[in-house]
Amino acid sequence: MMHCTMRTGSVLIIFVAFLIALSKCSRLLIVFPMMAPSHYNLGSSLAKGLAEAGHDVTIIAPYKEKTIPKDWKYREIVLDGFLDRKEKEQINLFDFANTPPVITLFGMNGLGNEVTDLTFAHPNVQKLLKDKNEKFDSVIVEQFVNDAMKYFAYHFNAPLVSFSTVGANAWVNPLVGNPAPPSFVPEIFLSYSSRMSFVERLKNTLFSVISELNRHLIFFPAQNRILHKYYPDAPDLKDLLYNNSLILLNSHVSTNPPVPLLPNMIDIGGFHVKPAKTLPKDLKDFIEGAKHGVIYFSMGSNIRSKDFPEKMRTNLLNVLKSLKQRVIWKFEDENLPGKPDNVLISKWLPQNDILGHQNVKLFITHGGLLSTTETIYHGVPVLTIPIFGDQKMNAAQMVLQGFAQSIYFEDLNYENKIRNALNEVLTNPKYAGIAKQRSKIMHDQPLKPLDSAIFWIEYVIRHKGASHLRIAGLDLAWYQYISLDVYVFVSSVSILIALILVKLCKMICCKKTISKTDKVKKNK
Repeated sequence: MMHCTMRTGSVLIIFVAFLIALSKCSRLLIVFPMMAPSHYNLGSSLAKGLAEAGHDVTIIAPYKEKTIPKDWKYREIVLDGFLDRKEKEQINLFDFANTPPVITLFGMNGLGNEVTDLTFAHPNVQKLLKDKNEKFDSVIVEQFVNDAMKYFAYHFNAPLVSFSTVGANAWVNPLVGNPAPPSFVPEIFLSYSSRMSFVERLKNTLFSVISELNRHLIFFPAQNRILHKYYPDAPDLKDLLYNNSLILLNSHVSTNPPVPLLPNMIDIGGFHVKPAKTLPKDLKDFIEGAKHGVIYFSMGSNIRSKDFPEKMRTNLLNVLKSLKQRVIWKFEDENLPGKPDNVLISKWLPQNDILGHQNVKLFITHGGLLSTTETIYHGVPVLTIPIFGDQKMNAAQMVLQGFAQSIYFEDLNYENKIRNALNEVLTNPKYAGIAKQRSKIMHDQPLKPLDSAIFWIEYVIRHKGASHLRIAGLDLAWYQYISLDVYVFVSSVSILIALILVKLCKMICCKKTISKTDKVKKNK
């Protein structure tokens, strides 16, 4: 049986490789404008994968690659100045740890509108759009509060592929008519897993309604204004929103709860993760010299560990000092007052390669989806300290799956809570066992996620937008989509029939009463 499965997998891989080799070189525009290294990591991984497959790739992003192979057709349109702007702002994301979800929702409006405005206004983007010789076979846009950027696909008359950084969610599901019942599909800004109590389902449902109203009444109109500010002749945004040929999802059932997905929604979670490479000598010696293993501690690329409040940082150091394990901590300063001997700090660390080392026993993380994906890929158990965005939802799901413990930001004020959570994961073998099992699930796929992404992008190009994957539900009004008109009609008819029956019963009863009265009168 195993031999047969391996042979089938090999045939599939060879077949897809054959299709990729046969496919003609397509010109692709990839738009990833967010000022966040984690987002660019996804966009550049996809862009480089497509270039390696022989396609002519143009990517719009705030970042730039250090080196590009000479045989690639790879052009970068760099959003100069974006990173300088981010550096000047120096936002401390710990300040947003206890922000109510509704405030976060509205805050994302501002972020998305700012990035959209800056991107359209950028001279490099203006130059691209004004060049009448530019042609693309498909446009791939990161779907992250920037819906006006769907205009790129309209402008170049090319099929639109949207890339969802955080998997299937309320930002993408309505755009292709994908069902997402709030009874088991949590909103990304809430700290719920897919298994919700009644109160959680109630809050999740209310938040989903607020989120949808926000999009249609506040966010989409603002995006429409930005679009027409730069391109007055552009169609109304509502005519661009639902033209997605394909949705690529940075998710997988090993990292995210299973949810309904339409045929044009493709899971490619883990596509950016590579097998671990050999570590630099200093890191390798530090890890392999740890008799009791190593803990890796990183709050990601946007949250800076150096910004931890002093009391919390002191508590963390006291707990780490008491451990028999060594600790590698991504810390954005050269000095860490009170640093114990068992702790190594560095401003930058090769996270994927560290997590891939067999002597790493635990990952302390903020719970971002990229870090979550990488830890599952390598089968490392987790202690999460979620701060903002989708991190609390990711943390809740990892706890539900059984390979993680989670502590809230305010819990860092108490040493015993940190120590208890760490010791639970380090001493209870179930966490490591489940992490390894989740890793097996991620790796057990007929195709590598990147190959799947390339195949489906080429599929959309081959089939000129693949309109046959579009569901009829997109052409229905919202009340028709949820069959509200049917329910109202059936309810109205049922009520009418009930009223008629009641009326008939009253008439019959009245006749009987009158008949009895007449009989009594006659007897008298």
